[in-house]
Amino acid sequence: MNIEFFLKGLLVGIIVSAPMGPIGVLCVQKTVNKGRAIGFLSGLGAATADTVYAILAAFGVTFITNFLSKNQELFQVIGIMVLIFLGFRMIFNNPVKQYRYHRTSSKKMSAVRDYISVFFLTISNPLTIIFFGAAFTMLGLLTQIEGQRNNLLLVAGIFAGASLWWFALTYIVNIFRKRFRLRNIFILNRASGVIIVFLSILAVIKFFFL
Repeated sequence: MNIEFFLKGLLVGIIVSAPMGPIGVLCVQKTVNKGRAIGFLSGLGAATADTVYAILAAFGVTFITNFLSKNQELFQVIGIMVLIFLGFRMIFNNPVKQYRYHRTSSKKMSAVRDYISVFFLTISNPLTIIFFGAAFTMLGLLTQIEGQRNNLLLVAGIFAGASLWWFALTYIVNIFRKRFRLRNIFILNRASGVIIVFLSILAVIKFFFL
């Protein structure tokens, strides 16, 4: 068993997750509003989606990768539209009502809903598979059929690395969460929404004009 593949996968998982794009901002907002557990589970949704693409890239599931490549524009448009909707929703959300809702609703259902929503937002960007393919090739990580166990270690490392990043991020955010008053949370909601809408608009400009 070659532990090197796991360790390199761990590094790739952290690198994929670390950039603070709309998903990162969303997970920070969820951590502040709903607590560390919900924020971390939301991050796990992103980690799971990244791992799905890592599996496709590592094991060369050609017909699926071809389908994603051919329809990547559609997936990107859907993802951008959902992010813009979420951004405006965060801008106009009332944190008082949100807190009351989460005190009375099932925390388990809320966690599942947040996990699934972030999973689908992350997996709506099939360009991720291209990143994994490039990273694997550059690092010389992909092996032949006889070395599929190493590919499994690679994928496991990616999931572990991505999960480690979201655990660390939500842990740090949760420390400062206790210092937030309701007004601060309202401001954070609006700021996070504005950032997500801004990043989504940049994605639209890049998609249509660059």
